[in-house]
Amino acid sequence: MNNEVFEKLQYNEMKEIVESYCVSSLGKKLIRDLMPSGNKKVVLNRLEETTEARRLLDCTGSVPLQGISNIAELIEKVEKDIILNEEQITQIAAFLRGCQKIQTYMKDRSIEVPMLQGYSLCIQPFPTIEEEIEYAVRNNKVCDEASNTLKKIRRHMAIAEDKIEERLNQFLKNPHNKSYIQEFFISKRQEKLTVPIKLAYKNKVEGTVVESTDKTAFMEINSVNKYTAELLNLQVEESMEEYKVLSYLTGLVYEKCDSIKRNMEVMGQYDMIFAKAKYSKSLDGRSPQINDYGMVEIKQGRHPLLKGKVVPLDFKIGTDYRSLIITGPNAGGKTIVLKTVGLLTLAMQSGFHIPVGEGTKMSVFDKVYVDIGDGQSLENALSTFSSHVKNLASIVNNTNKSTLLLFDEIGSGTEPGEGAALAIAILEALYQKGAITVATTHYNEIKDFSAGHPDFENAAMQFNRETLEPLYKLLIGQAGESNALWIAKKMGIGADILKNAARYMKEKCYNYETVEPKRKRLHIENTKEQEVQREILEKGDKVILLEYGEEAIVYKPKTQLESLIVFYKGELVEADERRVKLKLRARDLYPADYDLDSLFTSFKERKLEHDIARGSKKALKKIRKESKISN
Repeated sequence: MNNEVFEKLQYNEMKEIVESYCVSSLGKKLIRDLMPSGNKKVVLNRLEETTEARRLLDCTGSVPLQGISNIAELIEKVEKDIILNEEQITQIAAFLRGCQKIQTYMKDRSIEVPMLQGYSLCIQPFPTIEEEIEYAVRNNKVCDEASNTLKKIRRHMAIAEDKIEERLNQFLKNPHNKSYIQEFFISKRQEKLTVPIKLAYKNKVEGTVVESTDKTAFMEINSVNKYTAELLNLQVEESMEEYKVLSYLTGLVYEKCDSIKRNMEVMGQYDMIFAKAKYSKSLDGRSPQINDYGMVEIKQGRHPLLKGKVVPLDFKIGTDYRSLIITGPNAGGKTIVLKTVGLLTLAMQSGFHIPVGEGTKMSVFDKVYVDIGDGQSLENALSTFSSHVKNLASIVNNTNKSTLLLFDEIGSGTEPGEGAALAIAILEALYQKGAITVATTHYNEIKDFSAGHPDFENAAMQFNRETLEPLYKLLIGQAGESNALWIAKKMGIGADILKNAARYMKEKCYNYETVEPKRKRLHIENTKEQEVQREILEKGDKVILLEYGEEAIVYKPKTQLESLIVFYKGELVEADERRVKLKLRARDLYPADYDLDSLFTSFKERKLEHDIARGSKKALKKIRKESKISN
């Protein structure tokens, strides 16, 4: 099993839901790291844990898991000789108290939940450490009672503070100071007792400015310096004594680090197990009957992640047949069957209760492989079919007799004949390896192969022919149809076409009768119609030859017997009328009496004709000379 299988079957999504029921990061980490086991004994133990926890939840409603937190970082600090502060040492105490509560809760439940009660025996209580911490630290502060020395120091601190307040009150009540004082009260600033003095009079008062605002200077009066110094010394002594107390408490924890870490493991297990139980309760799950020889019989099963009203699945394999071929229309629920069987298997092998009916039997598999979706990626640039076959090749090479195989549209993505043949050969090879195989297909060849093989079985997704809607119900023992002809009939395809289609499905005897004469008539009629629609070209029209994108002049328009001839680059050439576009009409270019023939002769030729017409001797001499040369 690999992460690709988990993703395609949405196993990780399901674990995230279970993880949300944990109360600590200890349990959440265990859920995240949880993998399906291929060991029947391990699976049975996991399921029994969940069953016992569910039984407790159903009876009591809740379990005392308060105080469970991940104190791994704190223990790591302790092991590095780092003294914990008040808040951190309080977390240790809360964890130890949580351990004590769960152990007490499980103490008298050996008959009701023997396995879970047994785990509580692995918890080592530390009442002394817990009591010492609770006695010495309260509300994240070291108590006076933590040590006699600390109690004495704090008593002296209180006396010093009282003397300071007394002197400051005397200062406030002194009429001489009345004009200097901004407000008549004692204010604590930066851990020092001060008097608010008007900013303008701060130099009139003997003392030190601790803080100031726009109008007020908070001053420590010199008359209390003696007691302030005494208080500061006492505060240092207090900090040192608090450190001694925290050091002592941290030392107690250090001595039991190994045992506390074992307690963390047990509490993490409890958190994970009860999260599984809460999840079981949320989906009304149950523990199925377990085997390890490939027999699966799901009764009224539901996909754990599907919301709302779900058509339950009844599914069976591994007794009378080891390979099931599911056929039926697209969007009929075939893929959901594969995903439901796959996810229920992974969930069960992880110790999760599954949403199935009573009497459900599930098999533990060493391996689960799926081929669902095209698996295309830009990184490997494989085609849909190539990636499909690559995945199948890996599956064939790694399959053993304890393998569950789930194939969606096996052999698809290529020429149907070759795809079906390849799919059948692969199914044969996997069957011979002893695997349990569930595959969906549209190929009739695979259905026919399955129908003829004693250890294969066909199944179909039920389809409502009246409403053209899938019913999402699996019918084992029936070969499904795509219902294409039925749908075509409902959609208005003619009876003759449907009759021929049905015959072609059975006999492959196609009608090769020629319809050439009819085609010719249609061609002639279409040609005539095109000629009428097309603009008729005339001599002298300027046109564009689309093949070259250049201009030419029409010399002789097209007729039924002759092609269009144009004057192009000083030559008369034939042109395809369909590749010619009219630019300007001759009547728009030249006067009505214009000699259009002159457009097709050069200037020299036109001059020669003109000279001959007027009886030029030079022109006649030239003609005679050319005549002799040609002879």
